[in-house]
Amino acid sequence: MTDPQRKLSAAELTEAGLTGWHLTGEALTATFKTRKFSTGLELVNRIGASAEKANHHPDLTLTYPQVGVTLSSHDVGGITSRDIDLARTISGHAADLGVAPAE
Repeated sequence: MTDPQRKLSAAELTEAGLTGWHLTGEALTATFKTRKFSTGLELVNRIGASAEKANHHPDLTLTYPQVGVTLSSHDVGGITSRDIDLARTISGHAADLGVAPAE
């Protein structure tokens, strides 16, 4: 799972063991129940900083009381190790804020 330009198989996605993330077409999606708008905004800010650092940008939706995240590597038309890495980072930010993903 180390080549960031290679589309991952369904088995590799399962092996990644991402809690709260779902395969939706050619993307990974997750919804984080923030309960407060300010917590959602903080999560979005942390995701934004990490996305800039990784030069890999998710689609985000901030609403009260949740944040929706969609990850896909548009340049390869699917999910790559870049998406898995960023999903793990995003899950870490959510956990640091006491926010659990919606199952």
